[in-house]
Amino acid sequence: MRTGWAPDYKRPAPVIGIALRAVFTVGALAAVLIGLGLFGDRAYSAFVVAMSVAALLIMGVVLIPRRDAELERIMTAELDLYESAREHEGHYVIREDLDEQGRTLLGRAQAAIEAVTDSSVNAEGLLDGIRNAVMLPAQEWEIARLLAKLSALRAEHEEVVAEGITPEVAAVAEPLAAVLATSQEAVTARVEALERYAGHVGEAERAYRARNQIERFSAKLPRYEELLAESGADGSAVPELGRLGEDADRLEQALRDSVKSAHEAFRHLRD
Repeated sequence: MRTGWAPDYKRPAPVIGIALRAVFTVGALAAVLIGLGLFGDRAYSAFVVAMSVAALLIMGVVLIPRRDAELERIMTAELDLYESAREHEGHYVIREDLDEQGRTLLGRAQAAIEAVTDSSVNAEGLLDGIRNAVMLPAQEWEIARLLAKLSALRAEHEEVVAEGITPEVAAVAEPLAAVLATSQEAVTARVEALERYAGHVGEAERAYRARNQIERFSAKLPRYEELLAESGADGSAVPELGRLGEDADRLEQALRDSVKSAHEAFRHLRD
C-alpha cells in the first residue's frame, strides 16, 4: 500500500444481488400462477408463454453471478486490511519499518511481554493484571514507534555517509551519529527494563508452580503413610514426607518475595 498498491475491485454489494434474486423469484412464481390460471381456462397458448417466462426468470435466478466463496473471503480480507491501514496510518509499525537492530530489540520486548501476560501468576491475579493489560501494550507500541523512527533516521544517515563526506560534513555527521547511538541505548534500556520485569515474573512463576506441586504431594501424604504402614516398610521415610509442609511454607514465602520483586520492577518500568 505504501508503494501505491490498492485493491482493483470494490467491496461487493450483496443487497443488490439479493434484491435481484428476490424480484426474479417473485416474478417466476407470479408467472407460474398466471400460467396455471390460463391452463384452467384452456388458454394453452397463453399458458405456454407464461410458463416460458417463468422458466426464463428461474434461469435468471440461477445465472446471477456469484463469487466463489474463497475468492470472496480473500477479497473481503484485502479490502478490510486496506481500509484499516488507511484509517490508522501512522499508528502502526510493520516489520519493514525496522532495520535489523530494531527488529531484534522489538522481538526481545515482545518476548518479555508475552512471558508476563501468559504466566499463571498473571492469570491468577497475583500481579497487577489490569496495569499489565494497559501498560505493557503501551510500552510495546512506544518501543516499536521509537525503533521505526530510529531505523529510518539511521538508514538516511548511513546513506549520506556512504556517499563520502568532507571533514566539514563529518563534523556535523558525528554528533548526529552520537544522537542515534544515545537514542538506541535509551530504547535498549526500556527493553531491558521489560526483560527484568519478565525475569521477576518468571521467578514468581517457578515458585508458584513448585508450591502447587508440593501442595498436591501434601494432599496425598496420608495415602503414602498408609502404604508404609500396610507394607511394614521402614518408617524412616515418614519424617522426610513430613517435611513437605515445611517446603510448602518456604515456597509460599518465595512466591510472595518474587511477586513483591515483580511489583517493584513494574513500578520502575512505569516510571
